[in-house]
Amino acid sequence: MFLPLPTPAEMVIWDRETIQAIGIPGVTLMESASREALDVLLSEYGSVRGREIFCFAGAGNNGGDALAVARHLTEHDAEVTVFHTKPKKHYRGETRTNLKWAQKLGIPLKYLPSVDFSTLPQPDIIIDGLLGTGFQGELRADTLDLIRTINCMGDKAFTLSLDIPSGLNGMTGSPQPEAVRADATVTFQAAKLGLAMPEAARHTGVLDVRTIGIPRQIRERHPVRHHLISQNAMSRIPTPAHDMHKGGAGHVLVIGGSRGLTGAPHLSALGALRSGAGLVTIACPGGLAGPVKACSPDIMTLPLGTGVEWKPAMMGLLEKELPRFDAVVIGPGLGRTGKTVDFIRAFVAKCPTQVVFDADALFALAQNAGLISELPPTTVLTPHPGEMARLLNTTNAAIQNDRLEAVNSFVAKYAATLVLKGAGTLVANSEITCISPFSEPNLSIGGSGDVLSGVIASLLARKMTPIHAASIGVYWHGLTGRMLREDFPMRGNLASEIANMLPLAAKESTC
Repeated sequence: MFLPLPTPAEMVIWDRETIQAIGIPGVTLMESASREALDVLLSEYGSVRGREIFCFAGAGNNGGDALAVARHLTEHDAEVTVFHTKPKKHYRGETRTNLKWAQKLGIPLKYLPSVDFSTLPQPDIIIDGLLGTGFQGELRADTLDLIRTINCMGDKAFTLSLDIPSGLNGMTGSPQPEAVRADATVTFQAAKLGLAMPEAARHTGVLDVRTIGIPRQIRERHPVRHHLISQNAMSRIPTPAHDMHKGGAGHVLVIGGSRGLTGAPHLSALGALRSGAGLVTIACPGGLAGPVKACSPDIMTLPLGTGVEWKPAMMGLLEKELPRFDAVVIGPGLGRTGKTVDFIRAFVAKCPTQVVFDADALFALAQNAGLISELPPTTVLTPHPGEMARLLNTTNAAIQNDRLEAVNSFVAKYAATLVLKGAGTLVANSEITCISPFSEPNLSIGGSGDVLSGVIASLLARKMTPIHAASIGVYWHGLTGRMLREDFPMRGNLASEIANMLPLAAKESTC
């Protein structure tokens, strides 16, 4: 269910070890890459016979891939021209080998600084092999101008980028400050980390991952930290047994609710039920039990006292009840009064193992960072960027500027599993960081995160590990948002409809 997302540096290690430790020549890998790229082009575009094709070749390995693709295209009777960014003598290694082969075959090679594109025909196809995944920093002025020229021609041509659209940062997926806008991108062996980030999607077009012969032994010997959560996650949802009973599907406790915020725990409970929990109970101040239940016969309540405010003493009432629950969500609609924060401190001192901390419980943890260190390693935290900023004592803008760094720095310090919500939600623990493939506007609504916390808790209640429960829950939630887009293309769906769509999303993914 996890697909590797190597960083540019990790991919260099895979390539180097394949060549040096195994002995597979680099030119063989480049030949494999170019043939896979050709196959993607023919699949996405169709016949290239007689088509005007411009191949842009930088001096790195991407340029070698472009030169090799140009060679294959001539075998398909295309009209191919290669534009190289450096003088020919500056090309090295396998890229130089492919440049020499192109020369011997009489493929036109033009040095870019001397080219006036206004005198050339409009291409039908553009092959982008300018810059690879190792590109960092801002584009030079001449390269930025070239990328703008490619995009201008690309308005009337089909553009295929090799490994990554030129100008994108291979770590973050951000244009620096602009990047090639491809119709399709073929990336080799594994999608690079930056390609999985939400900002990259507007540049990659159709993303096709093709293997080129990096041996499994090398990939396993040098594992990567970042992974993409794949569709296979849905197959890991526990399959109901024909003779199952409600107790076998897990009993989830939701702790939350305060004046004006009684809907949040209800939505969390609904998310747990709709994702398969057998029983769900909401613990809340006794005076709020009616509004929290909201006349739903499906949700049980555990009234704590008779008032409407949270108090530390309520932990004494709750503690004796905790053993009968398989997983706990704490925080939806809990409120942020001083006594509520004191209640969270009392809860952490008696914290059971399978707990999802969400919403206002995260606010309470941020008031005393030492509490986070006291949480069991099986705990899951589900902050949105603002809550994450409080946990790290920084700003929302700083979190959004480098979400991966924020997540990885947090799990390096704390043992809990972290879910940083947002476009391309991140799930991480000390060993692995996983990225959701979804960026769904239909999930951007109040109560959506409450539903997610319930889904994760329902999976925890069925004995899943925190990293698997969180990753599957995030994927399921994202898939549901995508399905809602069909009925609500301009948004307008409710958080309760996210919960109600969960079973249909599970059904759709297994059909």
